[in-house]
Amino acid sequence: MRHHNSVRKFGREKNVRNALMKGLVLNLIKNERITTTEAKAKELRPMIEKLVTLGKKTKTIAGRRLIASRLYNSAVGTKKLVEEIAPKYEKRDGGYTRIMKLPPRLSDGSKMAIIEFI
Repeated sequence: MRHHNSVRKFGREKNVRNALMKGLVLNLIKNERITTTEAKAKELRPMIEKLVTLGKKTKTIAGRRLIASRLYNSAVGTKKLVEEIAPKYEKRDGGYTRIMKLPPRLSDGSKMAIIEFI
């Protein structure tokens, strides 16, 4: 039974799963819209929303370093998040992303979704 187990494991070990999420976060920041499986999009949403909230609050170099540590030291992602994405949501309290469901993938029937910034 999966009582109180809220983390999706995607059939991967912890380090590989973290690398997968890191790649998804960076791609979402870079492209502002990605197509992935529904489960990955649902797992990605809380991570990216916390980063945007952090980007809104941060005005110092220490805040930028904190975001860079969460993005695994990606300078490009940190700069875009703090300077372009976060200022768009200054007056918004949350809900920065949208998940739109797509038809299942033809090859294996996986539920697909688009996750994007609103």
